[in-house]
Amino acid sequence: MNAGTSFLETPIEYLKGVGPQRAEALKKELSINTFSDLLHFYPFRYVDRTRFYKIKEVKEEMPYIQLCGKITRTEILGEKRRQRLVAELTDDTGTIELVWFQGIKWINKTLSPVTDYIVFGKPAIFNGKYNISHPSIEAGTEENKELLKGLQPVYSATELLKLKGLDSSGILRLQRTLVPQALKHLDETLPAWLIEKLHLLPRREAIRHIHLPANNEMLMQAQRRLKFEELFYLQINLLRHKVLREQAVKGYIFPRVGDHFNEFYNNNLPFPLTTAQKRVVKEIHRDMGTGKQMNRLLQGDVGSGKTLVALLSMLLAIDNGYQCCLMAPTEILAMQHYATLKEFLGNLSVEVDIITGSTKKSGRKKILEKLGAGVLQIIIGTHALVEDAVKFNKLGLVVIDEQHRFGVEQRARLWQKSEAVPHVLIMTATPIPRTLAMTFYGDLNVSVIDEMPPGRKPVKTVHRYDNRRSEVYAFIRKELQQGRQAYIIYPLIDESEKNDLENLVNGYEEVCKAFPMHRTAMIHGKIKLAEREKIMQLFAKNEIHILVATTIIEVGVNVPNAGVILIESAQRFGLSQLHQLRGRVGRSAYQSYCILMTPFKLGADARTRIDTIVRTGDGFEISEQDLRLRGPGDITGTQQSGILDLKISDIARDGVLVSQARIIAGEILNEDPGLTMDKNKIIAQQLFRMDREKGNWSRIS
Repeated sequence: MNAGTSFLETPIEYLKGVGPQRAEALKKELSINTFSDLLHFYPFRYVDRTRFYKIKEVKEEMPYIQLCGKITRTEILGEKRRQRLVAELTDDTGTIELVWFQGIKWINKTLSPVTDYIVFGKPAIFNGKYNISHPSIEAGTEENKELLKGLQPVYSATELLKLKGLDSSGILRLQRTLVPQALKHLDETLPAWLIEKLHLLPRREAIRHIHLPANNEMLMQAQRRLKFEELFYLQINLLRHKVLREQAVKGYIFPRVGDHFNEFYNNNLPFPLTTAQKRVVKEIHRDMGTGKQMNRLLQGDVGSGKTLVALLSMLLAIDNGYQCCLMAPTEILAMQHYATLKEFLGNLSVEVDIITGSTKKSGRKKILEKLGAGVLQIIIGTHALVEDAVKFNKLGLVVIDEQHRFGVEQRARLWQKSEAVPHVLIMTATPIPRTLAMTFYGDLNVSVIDEMPPGRKPVKTVHRYDNRRSEVYAFIRKELQQGRQAYIIYPLIDESEKNDLENLVNGYEEVCKAFPMHRTAMIHGKIKLAEREKIMQLFAKNEIHILVATTIIEVGVNVPNAGVILIESAQRFGLSQLHQLRGRVGRSAYQSYCILMTPFKLGADARTRIDTIVRTGDGFEISEQDLRLRGPGDITGTQQSGILDLKISDIARDGVLVSQARIIAGEILNEDPGLTMDKNKIIAQQLFRMDREKGNWSRIS
């Protein structure tokens, strides 16, 4: 180890109690390589061990409890492969059984009848006796009683770490060794004026009490300080990159509202724009006229008219001599956008085409030639648009639908197809909770279409158990007889799931038998695209009455005559996915219905999801609940990206701190955009360290 290496950068194997083997496990399982990494590996919860209970006080309904006594008997019971170790713990008031199902031989060897033990776990009753399964057990020395007293941190640990003696208790022992040594080496990361203004703990105190809390009050203060710091730097980084980009990245100026826009607006609008749509179009037009690159997120619930707003934006670009592209995550959605734009444009003189992975070689060549020559004004496609062969003459506007489905690198390659960075409009039909929008999309301007086009009736949503299937089918039959159409959705989440595919095929056969008078078809991801497109066209023309499908129809499919959607095994879908699927109906003035079918037995989270969808059609309320249930990574696709690499804060639960961090970060940058003032020196230094560690994604929307 080099003498110049700072204490916090010391390799983890040099900490007392670690060594090479444990160090390897910590690196592999938790990415803990240095003292600093361990110091910033925070507990995920705490248990209160302030009190020792007597055995006679134990009740079944108690949470985790702490006992102290002697082991008076041990016995290994059961057959060889299903053995369990049962030990009796005795104090001066009674006896309780301790039970282990794993590691029983090793545990049995370590237990001594002459030693006092501290036992911690959750009591239960089995065969009329109280017991604790797999308790935490420590020698009842005075030192351990003192160490284990109070609020006890609980750390995440994997099976491999547990085998190396690094379960939660093992990690806590390492923290007890490290924290007292490390505190004097910790620098402050927030300026003194900000700590004073918000009454925050100094960083050293916060780190001490997050691992070794003196009491509940100090723990809460430590959590508040560390959460605020994490969220503050996330916000100021996003806002700083936004300011730097606006200064450094010049955007094309689109000053004209020309013939294409005016002719479409006056003659081709399928319905009058809502007030919300008008507001958003004005915001986009204003962005495009500033000389700065537009980076705008367009949020709108299913069926709110985002595609129409995107087309009006593209016509503004075309009127100013620029080309546009619209990138969609799937071929079905790309084809749907293509069909929708062609229908909207009618005989307006705008050249539109589509390129996907299945576009034939001869057709692709012609499209690319027209695109390169500037003849083609709007190109729609999937990730095929980022291929090197796709070259624009003058790309001015990029529209991305459901952008979280695209990788960062894919989007960056699209930007590079233009001399300057084009204007960017990102559309999402997944309403994003406010706190999440401020973090994941914190460097974008946000527009929201919060009105539905006139004449739309809210979809009636009901939950039915699968023992009422005949009743549900009778209702669907009645709707079909009135000329409506229906979707029946099966949860084929992964195309490789053989059982799901069998369920889908069996379900399709059952539907055909139940509705012999109506034409039925089936689509899923393994059916060739051309065949899927043919089926969808027949469904759109009402030549197919029932479409049995997977979530492949989740977004972009627009058949106004479809009035019923039955979602089988609805408990297996996420909240946002259920909301998206429901959005396939309710696209006309007819009353539409969404039926969620489940077995009677449901887990708590599944029941919450079902109850939420039945209760509300508000996409933003649904997304807030989804965030609470699933976490931000699953919703935005950022789980592997590092963009929301939060160690202690929780976007779903720390909304007040997110807002506070955002406001303060904005105030600081408004006063000192370059962070050159002495009072902000610490902030500039910390951001420099963060940039060096993480790299710079500031050009990525």
